[in-house]
Amino acid sequence: MKVTTKGQVTIPLHVRKALGIEPHSEVDFEKTEDGGFRLIKIQVKKPESRFARLRGIATRKMTTDEIMTMTRGDGG
Repeated sequence: MKVTTKGQVTIPLHVRKALGIEPHSEVDFEKTEDGGFRLIKIQVKKPESRFARLRGIATRKMTTDEIMTMTRGDGG
């Protein structure tokens, strides 16, 4: 393999398949005891959606009409 001027290499297809590496996967290198390096795939947790964090925090049951009135104000 050749290293580009930007320090990039192409990971061979058979290695990508074996490691489950797809576009946008996170990878890293670990130093081995014998002084070499090992490519590893990093397991990245998907961030929780902004809606999932808010789910269940409402303290008052409101109808859609009540919510619309509250958010629109008197001007309707």
